Amino acid sequence: MEMRHLYLNGAWKEGREYLDLLSPYSGELIARVAQAGEQDVDDAIAAAAAASKVTAKMPAHNRALILENAARIMEQRSEELAVLLALEAAKPLRTGRGEIARTIQTYKFAAEEAKRIHGETVPLDAAPGGERRLAFTLRKPIGVVGAITPFNFPFNLVAHKVGPAIAAGNTIVLKPASQTPLSALVLAEIFEEAGLPPGALNIIPGKGSVVGEKLVRDSRVAAITFTGSPEVGIAMKNKAALKRVTLELGSNSAVIVDGTVEITQPLVDRCVMGAFSFSGQVCISIQRIYVHESKFSTFAEMFKATVNKLVLGDPSDESTDISVLISKKETERIAAWVNEAIAEGASVLTGGRVQDSGIFPPTVLLNVKESSSVSCQEVFGPVVTLTPFASLTDAIAAANRSRFGLQAGIYSNHLQAAMQAAEELEVGGVMINDIPTFRVDNMPYGGVKESGFGREGVKYAVEEMTELKLISFNLSGH
Repeated sequence: MEMRHLYLNGAWKEGREYLDLLSPYSGELIARVAQAGEQDVDDAIAAAAAASKVTAKMPAHNRALILENAARIMEQRSEELAVLLALEAAKPLRTGRGEIARTIQTYKFAAEEAKRIHGETVPLDAAPGGERRLAFTLRKPIGVVGAITPFNFPFNLVAHKVGPAIAAGNTIVLKPASQTPLSALVLAEIFEEAGLPPGALNIIPGKGSVVGEKLVRDSRVAAITFTGSPEVGIAMKNKAALKRVTLELGSNSAVIVDGTVEITQPLVDRCVMGAFSFSGQVCISIQRIYVHESKFSTFAEMFKATVNKLVLGDPSDESTDISVLISKKETERIAAWVNEAIAEGASVLTGGRVQDSGIFPPTVLLNVKESSSVSCQEVFGPVVTLTPFASLTDAIAAANRSRFGLQAGIYSNHLQAAMQAAEELEVGGVMINDIPTFRVDNMPYGGVKESGFGREGVKYAVEEMTELKLISFNLSGH
């Protein structure tokens, strides 16, 4: 057990109070973590505002070098960081190693992007009165970025906020999730060694009602980037006034498997991975699977058999595929939602009950009503619904009957069907012949409806975190 303090202005600061951090799997005490009060948040914003005058003038090659250094240090410490994920997030080691590898890539992308932030020339003479004028645009750092991150990818989703902010010449005040503060706090060591100036990154665990509220309301914070629940994100946007706001919110992602596709083991394996990786605690986890009625029985049988081969157990065990959820409260919620669906007529293909170990097993439900919570809400757990369909139009309509719209997938050997889905699915990204859980870290990522506002993916996040400035020269001199 260790004491972990706040990280403000390049130094560790003791908190007035500390919170016990327990392992989700074993329940053991991992650390005692300082909780930021209002004065701490004020100090962090002040430090970031002062440092922003330094980072805004930092040459692009310096910003890139800092990010490259951070990626190199993470590579050197990668196994240690994966073990940390298993400890505080109950993320299985193999899954955690994948997250660390992606995080390193994200910082490398940010380093590259730092070198190519640019504007464009504007042909003013396209309009009468614009003759003899030269104009161009610049992208300028926005200033202090307030970042609020979730527990499920405590390295990579942080990287998607911290990396672009540094690349753009901004400074950051980071509030990590209460269950995974250690993954964020270790970044203080990494970026300090990488050469980031004091005050450019401030990490302050604490209550959302204290830290989040202050970040959203403080006029010195120019932008808020948030990943979390729609309820919190929408409330945050309403309070943010004229701040730049990027919201990555919830989803109940759907995948469609049409009648032209052969149901192969690789396809089924891919869908199982998309549904149950990290126990479904992924924003773009597959929650709804629609399979053409001609292939439904085959798919369901193979899907069940593959799910039942997943290994449940200790996240620090090399063989584990599925471990406990982030908290008992979440386990109880998901169990209640499954029971609700069963009471409404759903049947359990596999899983459905909490095991003696406390692990909620991968669960597959049939005959689920669209109005059931496991279908229309974001489960954020290891539960999938399987539904047959007669026509592609019906499947697309069912997928669209959702308040969410992050990503969706379709498997089809018919080009017209794939293009119909690409055109008609109401989501931020359509994955053709792949699962909606697909993401690489340089692609634009974000949703429509209640799935979010704005886009991440390093280049696109940089655009959100910079201001566009026009420079115009009157070449006639009068």
